Formats: sequence, C-alpha cells, structure tokens
Amino acid sequence: MPHDLPKAYDPTAIEDHWAEYWVREKLFAQPTPTTADQKKGLDGKSFTILLPPPNVTGNLHMGHMFEHTESDILMRWHRMRGERVLWIPGTDHAGIATQMLVERQVVSEGTTRQKMGREAFVERVWEWRRHYGGAILGQMKRLGASVDWDREYFTMDDRLSVAVREAFVRLYEQGLIYRGAYIVNWCPRCQTAISDLEVVYDEHKGHLWEIRYPVHGDDGRETGEFLTISTTRPETMLGDVAVAVHPADERYTHLHGKKLRLPLMNREIPIILDEWVSPEFGTGAVKVTPAHDPNDFAMGERHHLPSINVMDDTAQINENGGPYAGLDRYVARKKIVEDLTEHGLLAGVKDHVHNVGHCDRCKTIVEPRLSTQWFVKIQPLADKAIAAVKPDAAGNKATRIIPEQYEKIYLEWMGNIHDWCISRQLWWGHRIPAWHCPACHKITVAREDPAACAHCGSDRITQETDVLDTWFSSGLLPVSVFGWPNITAGNRADFDAFYPTSLLVTGFDILFFWVARMIMLGCWFSTDVKMPDGTERPPSQSVPFREVYIHALVRDANREKMSKTKGNVVDPIEIVKQYGTDAVRFTLASMASPGTDIAFNVARTEGYRAFANKIWNAARFIFMNVDRAAEAGITVERAALGAMPTNVADASLEARWIVSELHATAANVNQALENYRFDDAANTIYQFFWGSFCDWYLEIVKLRLDFSDGADKTKTKGALTTLVSVFEASLRLLSPVMPFISEELWHAVYDGDPPAKSVALACYPQADRAGMDEDALQGMTLLQDLIVEVRALRKEIGVEEKASVPIELRADASRKKLADDNRDIIERLARVSEVRFVDQISAGLAKHHTAGFDVAVVYERTIDVAAERERLTKDIAKYEKGLASAERQLGNEGFLSKAPAHVVEGLKKQESETRLLLEKAQAALQALPSQ
Repeated sequence: MPHDLPKAYDPTAIEDHWAEYWVREKLFAQPTPTTADQKKGLDGKSFTILLPPPNVTGNLHMGHMFEHTESDILMRWHRMRGERVLWIPGTDHAGIATQMLVERQVVSEGTTRQKMGREAFVERVWEWRRHYGGAILGQMKRLGASVDWDREYFTMDDRLSVAVREAFVRLYEQGLIYRGAYIVNWCPRCQTAISDLEVVYDEHKGHLWEIRYPVHGDDGRETGEFLTISTTRPETMLGDVAVAVHPADERYTHLHGKKLRLPLMNREIPIILDEWVSPEFGTGAVKVTPAHDPNDFAMGERHHLPSINVMDDTAQINENGGPYAGLDRYVARKKIVEDLTEHGLLAGVKDHVHNVGHCDRCKTIVEPRLSTQWFVKIQPLADKAIAAVKPDAAGNKATRIIPEQYEKIYLEWMGNIHDWCISRQLWWGHRIPAWHCPACHKITVAREDPAACAHCGSDRITQETDVLDTWFSSGLLPVSVFGWPNITAGNRADFDAFYPTSLLVTGFDILFFWVARMIMLGCWFSTDVKMPDGTERPPSQSVPFREVYIHALVRDANREKMSKTKGNVVDPIEIVKQYGTDAVRFTLASMASPGTDIAFNVARTEGYRAFANKIWNAARFIFMNVDRAAEAGITVERAALGAMPTNVADASLEARWIVSELHATAANVNQALENYRFDDAANTIYQFFWGSFCDWYLEIVKLRLDFSDGADKTKTKGALTTLVSVFEASLRLLSPVMPFISEELWHAVYDGDPPAKSVALACYPQADRAGMDEDALQGMTLLQDLIVEVRALRKEIGVEEKASVPIELRADASRKKLADDNRDIIERLARVSEVRFVDQISAGLAKHHTAGFDVAVVYERTIDVAAERERLTKDIAKYEKGLASAERQLGNEGFLSKAPAHVVEGLKKQESETRLLLEKAQAALQALPSQ
C-alpha cells in the first residue's frame, strides 16, 4: 500500500475490506494440534473462549457488542502474545423463541403447526434456519470478531445432538433423570413449561380477596361460623383440597380437626395444621391448592392430600371447575367473585401489590400448574459445581468468578437449587429419547431408536413428544464442541489442548441460566475423559472454564435499562454506520469498569471518532515525511516484527522520552488487561496516543525533520526512525481495541508489504527495562510543566496567539541546563522568542511560581495589580490549607505507623513543595506595588 492515505479518515472505506479479509484468509483459525506440532514445541499455552451462543433468531444489540468487544480485545491480546488462541462461535436453536417466530409465519399463511404436523413443521423451521438463521454471526463478521469460523457450531448439529442424547441417557441410567408430576411454571401462550429463570417478575397492583369458608360440625352440618382466607387468585379455589392454619395460632385452636365447605363447589375439605403458614399474612388461614401453587404442593405432599388441576394448557377452566368450565382464568375470576358476593361469602377486597411472573419470551402471565415433566435430580451435580468455585485445602479455586461479589451470589443460589425441569412441550428442539409402552406402561430410554419395548418386547411403543430445555444442550457445549462423548485415543487432541477453556465472558443475567448448567454438566461428564497420561482427571481439569468474568450492563445515557417499551434502545449497527466500529469499541472499552454499569453516551463515541481521526492524521504526517526522506536519499529502517524501540544514550531528549513513555504505557496496558480493566487499558492508550505522541512528540519531532541539502542526514534519519518505530509499536498496542484503523495503518507503515498477514498476528508490545530512561522522563516532565505555565501566562495577559515573546526563567543549575539544551522545544511549543535566565524575575512582569522554577512572560502590558493581588491571595490561601493538611497527617503517629513508606515520602515531598510555593506567592504579593 503506497503512502497516499486519503486526507479524511472514513471508517466505512476500510472496515468492510478488512473484515472480509480476516474471514477470507482465515487469520483466526486454530487447527487441531497434531502430534507433529507437539514434537515441534507448538503445544504451548492455550487461551480459549466459548462464545455465549446467541439465539438463532437474534440480531446484535448493544449488550452483545459490549460482550463481544471485551472478548475480542482479550483474544487479540493473547494471540499477539504468542499464545495458541481459540474463540469458538455458534448459535443456539432457541426452542421457544424460534418456534414462536415460525408459528407466526405459518399462521400468517393461513395454517397452523397442528395442521402441518410435527415432521413438516420441524422441516419448516430448518428451512427458516438455513435462510435466515444466524444473522447475528454475519454481523459479528462485519464487526471483526476474531473467532475461528471453521469451528462454528449450531446446537442442533448432528455431532452436538449425539452428545445431548448421550448425556440424557447416561443421567437416566445413573438415576439422575426422572419423570414425575410437579408444579411447574406454565406459559399458556407458548403452551410449555418454562424454568424459574425464564420467568420475569413485575410489580403488579392487584387485590387480596377475603373469602368466607363455612365451618362444618361433627354432624356435617354448617355451624354458622366461617373461616376467612385471603388469596390473590380466587379462580384457583375451585381446586382447593384444604385450608391450613399455623398450629400455634390461638385464633383457630378451636377449629383443629374441623372441616369446611368449599364455597361454590360444595365440597367438604379439612382444616390442617402446618408450620409453614404465616399467622401475619392476611387472616392467617390459607387455602391449599396443590395443583396450582408450589408451596401448596409441598404441603399437600406432607399431608397426603389429593391434587385437583382445574386448568387446561391454555389456562381455561377444565371439567374439574364445575360450572366455570370453559372460561378463561380471568373471566372465571370475575364470575367467581360475583358469585361469592351474591352468596354473602366475600368478606372483603383489599388493594395488594405483589410480584407477578411473566414468560420471558411472550410476556404472558405464567400459571403455576401441576404437570408431568422430566427432571434432573440436581444432587450430586450441584455439589460438584459448588466445589469447583470454592477454594480447596490449598486455597486454590478450580473456577474463579470475577468480580468476586458474584461468587457469593452463585454459591447462595447453588446451595438452594431445586431439581431442574428439562422437558418442554415444543416441537423444535432435541426430542427426548424416551419411548412409552401402552402394554406394560414402562418407559424405554435408549441411545438408538428402539424397535420394541425394552421391558415387555411390545412393538407398539411411541416416542415422548416433549423436547429438552434449550439450556440442557447449551450446558454441554464446553465438552460437546471438543468431541465428547466420542473421545478416543486418536480423537482427543482438541479436548487435550483446549479443555478446560480459559475464560467465559458473560452477563449476570445468564449466570444461572447457562454458567451454572455448564459447570454442573462439565464437571460431571468431563471426568469420563482421562488425562493424556492415562490418569484420572482431577477437579481442577474437570471444570469447563478456569475463570468467569461477569461484565456490566449497558444502559442508556440516563443510566436506565434499555427496552423497546421505553424507546431508549441504542442500535449498535446504526452507531457503527455513523462513527465506525473502532469508535464504538473504544467507547465500550473505556467505560468497562468491573461491577459498574455503562451509561452509553453517543457523545463519547463522537470523541473517540475524533481520536481515530487524530491517529489517521498522525499517520499522514509520518508517511509524508518518510516519502520526503526517500526523495532526499534517507532510508528509514523498519524495526523487526514485534520489536520494541530501545533507548540510545546520545539520542535527543524527546526520542528517549517517547520511547520510555511507550514502554511505560505497554507495561500499564498489559497489567490492566491481565486484571480485566478494559477501561484502564483503553484510557492509558488514549492518553499516550493523543497526549504524549500526538500533542507533544509530533510537535517536537518537526524540529528534527530537516531534509534540506545542508542538514545533518544522520540526525534526521535517527529522528524519523524513532518516529516510525514508536508509531508502529503504538499501532500494535492499539490493535486489540481498535483493530480496523490499526490494521490499515500498520500495512501502510510497511508500504503494503508487512512481515505478517495482519497486525493481529504481530507481537504485542512488552515493556523492557532497556527502554526506560528515568532522566528523560523527569526532564521532559519539567519541560512540559514549563511550556504549560508559559501557555497559561500568555493566555492570562492576552498575548496574541501567533506572537512570540521572551520569557524570564529562574531555576537551579540543573534545570537551567535542561532548559538551555532544549531551547528550541520551548521556543516552538510555547511560542517563545528568547529564554532569559535570571536570578530574580523582573518587577512588573506577569509570572507563575512552581516548586521547580519561576517563569515570567516579557510583554509590554501593564499588570492589573488588583487582579494579580487577588490571584496571589487565593493561591496563598490554597497553599496554607494544603500545608496544614500535610502537616496534620505527618504529625499523626498512627498514620505514619500504618501508611506505606512511598506514601509517607510522597506526602513529605508534597509538604516541602507546597511550603516553597507558599513562600514564593507571599514574596510576590509583597513585591506588588501598593495601589
């Protein structure tokens, strides 16, 4: 690529090109390690991430982009550090969401899935998936995610389906999967059971109805007394089988052993005693409906009560509801309340605010309902998952959750986890491999489709119609993507190289949906695979990932959660079109502080678009001078691939300084990424590139780029070589966060013939002591302070922007020498015509005092004595306050005994400098002429 970059930076002109190039060239593919690789020593450290699989129906939202940005930064960083890196992409078949979407399509065509039949409908879903599914992966390709596209998976792929079936059968054989009738969350719209985690609770303003149940005497007749109960769901009373009171509630002691008449149904039910009942809630008496409430179900089990289900799959009252059969649950509620009122059995209605569960997919209010489902017995799987996160005897954790606050939440939840309902009443998904026999009424569970019942031999068996919970298949991904259960001697290289994976980057919202499932299933099934040396797999090698990083939530600029209802959703694709991918990535990274939600603000993105433009203009300046150098016969030496520029003792101050700054920046960025401080990494790069490199170094180096006939070509070449080598290393430093602009400019540095196919395959900058020059850092800091003070003085006294003026400088011998040796820098950057070294600043000049020097601008302008007196008075007050604070701390023996030595030394230095500034300000105030 020639050095003819367009004048204006246009991200759209480069991003499509490089995104397509990375995919076409398979730059991020990580092939299965071979025996030959191992012999060559290429089986070094691996860094592996499994992409949380987005739904096949999904499109990229800001949460996805944030998560992918963090993951991609880490992948690119580890890859550039020479590690074997693998990022595996894929999509989830999303049973409920996908079936709903395709059902809507077929309904719009005038038919239904029931009319189509199961086989035809499932084929229709596959057709939809082939044509439209996985759009989000296409968006990821466009945004440059450095995943291995050759390893893309879909949770319904044949190879993954084999793992799902094997896991189900094996757990069934181990007695850890069973079928039974329990209370589940039922969605009447989706007509399937859903997990607790798929229920979203919203605060709802409802009512608490108080209903009078007539008390029966021993002779079965009504006594005239009533027991009043409270309920938020009157329609479920049709299935009441008892009323419970607390055994210690003295209000109802006389009713122990009595019976009641169930209003409207005229069924006799007992009064039972149970300590679960809270005397403080409502009337202290609760109706017991085991088929429609999980707590009632547990009570019913304890007291051996029957269960009466009064609703069908659509939440309409069924034949058990007597006269209310056929009514929708809420229509029935209204009619029941009217009838209770008519019969004088409604004691009262109170306003009541409570949380109501909604289906996360379709937002329908869920119905707790007794249903026959398939369950995973959660123990001992949960115990293994808890042990994986807890420290062992040596204090080590097999899996570390970051930030640590989520570890406590995880452990609390896992300690109280219930058996997992894994069946869903859907057609799209992994069909449960179980066959029912009408002859012996037993179930056959098999790895291969059976021709006959395994118990009685009957061939009239039918397969279970339910499918498995989506999270069952996705929970197996860490083992299934690497070949489990078919791990053999000749087919284990991927498992050995990449399991356990290194890290999972995800949001808190799926910590239990997915993360906990993966830890349970990974720890359970990976133990089947022995270590490469044939020994048993230890717990530390059984976990699916070594670390889990929980990222923050992306909110809008007002810190409100984004939602379509509120209309505050930010579409990342639209923002990318406007500002470029790099600017959006940098925005997200710069705000990604662990444990703190991001308030996404487009204004920040505008600022980072300007940052990219700044880098682009710096490149244009550099390439222009490289071309000028070539015309003058000066050849710029390119550093070796991955090399960091080092300091040369006789190099100029700014050269030694910028090299030192680069090394310090590299050290800080590497440390930040080690600790998942994406914000610190991005902000450190920003400060170096915009501040140190562009604002300071580029302005200074212009003094050294002299291509005239009489110029010293050796010095010019040295300056340009440092400039180019620092810029090249800076692009590598920037690459993980802003991959597109860094790729474009890195190729341009090498005139389109770089030493590697991509900057992403070059070496990431690493700090080296040889690159650090403390004298240069201190010297440049002093010059910068001086230039900043002169600029401030010029502004205060109104010196014209383009005018050059003399300055007076009072400093010690070493600082005078530094300023004298670098007069040209001071003169250029502060618009100074002459530097005059004095023992005392001339009277009447506007001046500034610092701990290291005094400086004044020589300018023919009468000082506003009153304004100067006011300014100095304010400075004196500030210094006195700071000095008092420092003296107070240094006089505190308790503080001195506990504070680190460097803190104490820093405070002493601050106290000394503040005292000096105070003395100078007081002297300057005394020297002002009286008014």
